[in-house]
Amino acid sequence: MKSLTKNLTLAAALTLAFASFGAVSAHAEEAAAAKPDNEVSYNVALTSDYRFRGISQSRLNPALQGGADYTHNPSGFYAGTWLSTIKWTKDAGGDGDIEWDIYGGKRGEISKDIAYDVGGLYYFYPSNGLHPSANTFELYGQLAAGPFSVKYSHSTTNLFGFVDSKNSGYLEAAFTYDVYDGYNLGMHIGHQNVKNNGASSYSDYKVGVSKDFGFATVALAAVYADSNAYVTPAGKSTAKTGAVLTISKTF
Repeated sequence: MKSLTKNLTLAAALTLAFASFGAVSAHAEEAAAAKPDNEVSYNVALTSDYRFRGISQSRLNPALQGGADYTHNPSGFYAGTWLSTIKWTKDAGGDGDIEWDIYGGKRGEISKDIAYDVGGLYYFYPSNGLHPSANTFELYGQLAAGPFSVKYSHSTTNLFGFVDSKNSGYLEAAFTYDVYDGYNLGMHIGHQNVKNNGASSYSDYKVGVSKDFGFATVALAAVYADSNAYVTPAGKSTAKTGAVLTISKTF
């Protein structure tokens, strides 16, 4: 009798466990199914220094940034736009104080563990006045597996105002890992090849930590590029090692 009671108790426990698992699984499936086909998000940020590929775009000063993104979840296609205040086009002898990016592409999975992201990005600098123009278009492709990712960007125009620089390329690798309670460690290394402008080619490095506190995401990073070719009108290197603090919010 004791044995029968024990078996009945075990059977009841197993039934309850499977029922609970089924409820959780059903809830997860419902949540996934509830994800809308079309998603739109917005983002704003304030950064102490707008660094792009290791080089300051804001003359080592703060910049205000913001953008919007659209994603079609069933297909993985997306499009977006992003803007930032800048100063480098004036430093290069031109004009303008805005960078306006427009991009689109497709994300998906090659396998369960490998994701891809391919697309194109147009960097538009209104009234930049540079010759060649600073306006640039790049095609890009990225592969990601767990915390690792590798990305390559290839310019189909002159690159950011450099003469005869079409077909320049930027190769980068990144590692991002949640080290503790939502604090994410990020490491990045990249190399910018400026076609036919070897003296302006360089490598850049970045190590930082970020955390989403709910009201905003706060990121602090050390950034450096090994080049002496990028300087402000006052002669300061815009590639020098610097600490960059960024506060951003996506909604």
